[in-house]
Amino acid sequence: MYLSFFGLNEKPFAITPDPRYLYLSERHAEALAHLLYGINEAGGFVQLTGEVGTGKTTVVRSLLAQTPKNAEIALILNPRMTAPEFLLTICEEIGIGVADSSVESLKDLVDVLSHYLLRAHAAGRRVVLVVDEAQNLAPAVLEQVRLLTNLETNTQKLLQIILIGQPELRELLGRNELRQLAQRITGRYHLHPLSRDETAAYVRHRLRVAGATTDIFSPAALNEIYRLSVGVPRVINVICDRALLGAYSMDRHRVTGTLVRHAASEVFGRRFAPNWLPWVAIAGTAVVLTFATLALWNLRPWSSKSHDAVAATSQHGAAGPTMRGSESVPTPTSSVARITTTPAPTKPAVPPLQPLSTLLTKHVSETDTDSAFTKLFGLWGIKYVPGGTDPCTQAAQQGLDCLTQRGSFGQLRLYNRPAILLLNDDGGSSHQVVITRLDDEHARIDLGGARHDIGIGELSRYWFGDFVMLWRPGTSQVKSLVPGMHGAEVRWLRESLQHVQGLHGNGPVSDVFDTELTNLVREFQRQHRLAVDGIAGVQTQIALATAVSGPDAPLLYVADTHGG
Repeated sequence: MYLSFFGLNEKPFAITPDPRYLYLSERHAEALAHLLYGINEAGGFVQLTGEVGTGKTTVVRSLLAQTPKNAEIALILNPRMTAPEFLLTICEEIGIGVADSSVESLKDLVDVLSHYLLRAHAAGRRVVLVVDEAQNLAPAVLEQVRLLTNLETNTQKLLQIILIGQPELRELLGRNELRQLAQRITGRYHLHPLSRDETAAYVRHRLRVAGATTDIFSPAALNEIYRLSVGVPRVINVICDRALLGAYSMDRHRVTGTLVRHAASEVFGRRFAPNWLPWVAIAGTAVVLTFATLALWNLRPWSSKSHDAVAATSQHGAAGPTMRGSESVPTPTSSVARITTTPAPTKPAVPPLQPLSTLLTKHVSETDTDSAFTKLFGLWGIKYVPGGTDPCTQAAQQGLDCLTQRGSFGQLRLYNRPAILLLNDDGGSSHQVVITRLDDEHARIDLGGARHDIGIGELSRYWFGDFVMLWRPGTSQVKSLVPGMHGAEVRWLRESLQHVQGLHGNGPVSDVFDTELTNLVREFQRQHRLAVDGIAGVQTQIALATAVSGPDAPLLYVADTHGG
């Protein structure tokens, strides 16, 4: 959806293990070197472990892409099986035919595999068994794996085994009953998450591979990605993908830290505060405590002298003026009274904003299709009949056209028309609400007979781009207008463009889509950030119809959302 918006050739943060996107951090380079060592050198086991999502499978895919020509790889991705099934899978992976009578016999399967390995060794080929998710191996299968290392010549092992798994694999191989297998492990490596700098480099690397020519994520966004993902590549991918979608829906070509936090909130299902917020709270608490301590010290309510002074002051104040030497100083009671009796002006109370989730729950009866179209039709001054023909047909009968599309807030600003947004709440329920105002920060929806301003970031959590909009076409038939066409539609196009650009020709208006009209279309598209192709498609016609519309057509009033 967002690829062309950011100038990408493909999705940069897919969670599939594509070797082209392998970012060789120092840790990943060492892990890959361990695996290549396991293929090229004779030995027992090579063990690679790492937390979920740290890139183990991606390293394996890269390993397969660099396999020497004389090596045959048997890759097992799901080792949850019995010992006979495990041996049969190895045979299938390297293309060994097994008779039906032997598929259940461990001895027959080992004999078949042993004969094949001897022939491969004689031909100068190496056979490598790679077991992914090895922490799922049953103890009986692990014992069979150990026995496979007994297949050897006088000088080297016939089968090299690489075990890849989560940290639980280390615990599994640490058991006393598996110590014979653990002693045969010649190489161990644990893959840690990325550091802060590596996380930033990882994000930029994947964007470059996908075709990006600029830094889409701001430095603050990269810091938030590391903080929220803890450097785990799979989590980084999920957060970045959702952040790009959020930026696209808000028509922003740069991903900020706020967008990353919103994306992480959707991924993890809980809100994340900025990383500076706890420090601000601590600093604020310290300031409050400091002022409270100073105030308490100045008052010194524990001092008997202060009590006496207060009592003496109150007595003199009641009796008359206070004496200072030979002068009398009047008590400023009346001036205090004059100051305090003048009330300070108060601001009118502003009703608190309600969360969108609360509004959807409270007014769920107004978020169905009929209610939404009734409101949208009313904004255009036309009538909608619930339960009648479909809404778009009703709109066409009254001179309007329906646009059903998946887009972004940027497109809504371009079209500048009220629209029905399809929202999905946290419970999976769908809601249809009418957006009537929109600016860079807020959108306005009408629910419960009142107008509610919702932050764009909050709204984007519930809206994934689907909307329905009404607009008034300039001609009776809506179709793309291309150079070479002629007719009333082309005449309307020329007249509208001349009106928008302040051009007033003499004589009749041509109805031919010629080079001059193509240039006018291109200039209009350039000014309105449309695809500049010289073709007046539906998007161009909607933007043009908005530009020449009269005062009776409802607009989103992009310039001011809070203006009344």
